[in-house]
Amino acid sequence: MTDHNQAAASSDHDSPWKEALERYFPDFLALLFPHIHAEIDWTRGHSFLDKELQRIVRDAETGRRYADKLVAVARCDGSPACVLVHVEVQGEPEAAFAERMFVYNHRLRDARGVPVASLAVLADTSPRFRPKRYRDSLWGCSIDFRFPVAKLLDWNRPARWAELEQSHNRFALVVMAQIRAKGRGDADQRRAWKLRLIRLMYDRGYDRGTILELFRVIDWMIRLPAEAEAAFRKDLYDFEASKQMPYITTVERAGIKKGLRRGLQRGRQQGVRQGVQQGVQQGVQQGEAALLLWQIEKKFGADVAQRCRGRVETADSDDLRIWSERILTADSIAQVLD
Repeated sequence: MTDHNQAAASSDHDSPWKEALERYFPDFLALLFPHIHAEIDWTRGHSFLDKELQRIVRDAETGRRYADKLVAVARCDGSPACVLVHVEVQGEPEAAFAERMFVYNHRLRDARGVPVASLAVLADTSPRFRPKRYRDSLWGCSIDFRFPVAKLLDWNRPARWAELEQSHNRFALVVMAQIRAKGRGDADQRRAWKLRLIRLMYDRGYDRGTILELFRVIDWMIRLPAEAEAAFRKDLYDFEASKQMPYITTVERAGIKKGLRRGLQRGRQQGVRQGVQQGVQQGVQQGEAALLLWQIEKKFGADVAQRCRGRVETADSDDLRIWSERILTADSIAQVLD
C-alpha cells in the first residue's frame, strides 16, 4: 500500500463511526449532547431508520458519503421525534455543510411528519471550521436554521482530555481514538496511544463483548504501518497476559496455533521451514476468520454464522479484510459476502 493509500485509509473513519453510533447511541448523546440525552425517554427504546434516510436524501448527496444516522426516539412527554446525526470526518472544511444540514432536516421533517433534531459532529482538524447556522432570504422571505455542533478538536485540550480519560462513558473511547487518529504523531506515538486506549477498556472493567466491539472500532480508526502494528500486537498480547484476560488475542492465537499445526504437518513433506512459514500465514488467516465469524454471530445471529462458516474459513486474507470492513455498515449477511 502506498503512503497515499495508507493516508486515505487512516483518515476514512465513516465505517467505524456508523458502527459506534449504532451500538452506543445513548452513550454518544450523553457525552456530546447531554441536554438532548436528558430529553429522551430511553425506556421506550429507539430505532435506526437508515434505509429511510438514504431514500429521502439520496438525490441531495454530493461527493463522498458521510456517516449519517437517523434515529427514531420518544421524548419524555411521550411524543415522537427523530434525531439526525451527521458526522463530518473530512480533513478540510466544506462551504455547503450548513446548507446540507438544512436540506436534510427539511426533507426528513416533511417525510416523517415529526420534529427532527439535526446534530453535527465535526472530526476535522481545522479550528475555524464551525458551521452551526444556515441563513437565506429573498424579498422578505427568510430562513434561519441553527443546529447543535460538537467539535471533537475542543476535547484535545488538557482539561477536556482528562474528562475523557476519567469518563466511564463508552463513547469517550471512540472520541479519543478519532482525535489520536487525526493527530500528527509518528508511528510510535500512535502505537502508544492505541495501546493506552485498549488498557483503558480493561481499567474500566468492561465485559468481553464490549471490549471486542470497541477494539474493532479503535483498531480501524488508528491504523499503523506494518512494523508498528506488529509491535503493537506483541504489546497487546503481553498486556492481556498480565491481566489474565486474553479477550482480543484468544481467537488470533487459536487460529495461529491451528495453522502452525497444519504447516508443520505439511512441512514433513515439503521442508520444515517452508511448512512453518505457510502455517503462520494460515494461522493469521484463521484468526481473522474466527474474529469475523464472531462478529457475524453478534450482528446476525448464530444460525447465520454457522451457515457461512465454510465460506469464511476458506477465504483468503484479502476477502476477509474486505468482509470485515463491510460488516460495520451492512444490514444483511448478503451485503457482507456478496
